[in-house]
Amino acid sequence: MEIANQLISQYGYFAIFILLTLGIFGLPIPDEALMTLLGYFTHIGTLNYGLTIFIATLGAFLGMVISYIIGKKAGRPLINKLGKWLRIKESRILKVEAWIRRFGPFSLLIAYFIPGVRHLTFYFCGIAHMRLKTYMLYGGIGALVWCFIFITIGKLLNIMWV
Repeated sequence: MEIANQLISQYGYFAIFILLTLGIFGLPIPDEALMTLLGYFTHIGTLNYGLTIFIATLGAFLGMVISYIIGKKAGRPLINKLGKWLRIKESRILKVEAWIRRFGPFSLLIAYFIPGVRHLTFYFCGIAHMRLKTYMLYGGIGALVWCFIFITIGKLLNIMWV
């Protein structure tokens, strides 16, 4: 978090966008902690609350779109190639694809709130070839709600402690 703090202090909104894009993409960035830190920065006036939510949502959205594209283009061939080494059975992949087809839009709304699951959900939506329009709509709503809630929590916690 110290590195994130330094990056945000130095590069501002650009750092927020990049950090959340990379975090959603799957790099080990503590997204929820980052967003509560952003809430703190909005509380002390370093960042604008509305703009921070907007930029964070854009970063999360880009990360999920990248994950979808990778899942759609390379996911299935990669699973077919490495599945036996990772002990991933074809039957399990088919079940996950069927689940995504059935509950995919709603899973996008919920997945943001479950670390680790969110990353896999975005890739599997691509692997299952969810309609891009549906994916972007529900994923975008999920990104907005997720960013709003965690940034607001960071802002409100600081208000309560002052």
